[in-house]
Amino acid sequence: MSNIKNILFVGVGGQGTILASKIFTEGLIKSGYDVKMSEVHGMAQRGGSVVTQVRYGEKVYSPLIEKGTVDVIVSFEKIEAARWIEFLKENGTVIINDYEIRPITVLVGNEVYPEDVLEKISQNPIKIKVIHAYEKAKDIGNSKVQNSILLGALVKACGLEKIDWEEIIKSNVNAKFLDMNIKAFNIGNEIE
Repeated sequence: MSNIKNILFVGVGGQGTILASKIFTEGLIKSGYDVKMSEVHGMAQRGGSVVTQVRYGEKVYSPLIEKGTVDVIVSFEKIEAARWIEFLKENGTVIINDYEIRPITVLVGNEVYPEDVLEKISQNPIKIKVIHAYEKAKDIGNSKVQNSILLGALVKACGLEKIDWEEIIKSNVNAKFLDMNIKAFNIGNEIE
């Protein structure tokens, strides 16, 4: 079981969380890994949470990940990192997009968006990589490619750079947006 890696993609509907997890999964499968994936959409179309669990290794029997066993969490929105942090194993890695999408309960004044999310997360015995994917995506012309930036950072964190990610992105992204997504992926893959 120790050769199994557990990855959790968490975000808000519309951020491209599922697309990023599908590209990641396809790359792993084409590289010969046994992969299991489970998606939870919830109220994703209305800005709700989206979670994808990906497990890969020599032989994987279940797509479901238990609390405290995740190797890497990729959080497309920072409050989602806090929501799922208990799934991360000790000394695991969390890649956090320093980006806020305020839920409807905050927008109507029923709740307050916590301002100290990153500080609270950093109190755990984990590795944290904060990425300003929104700004980086805007710099290359389209804020919607944040998911490709985060995917590139995940690939680097997992040591999976040898996979032909460009080819896999090409088979999953509309040709009109291909160059921008590949550029975004490479930006994420170069972040230290």
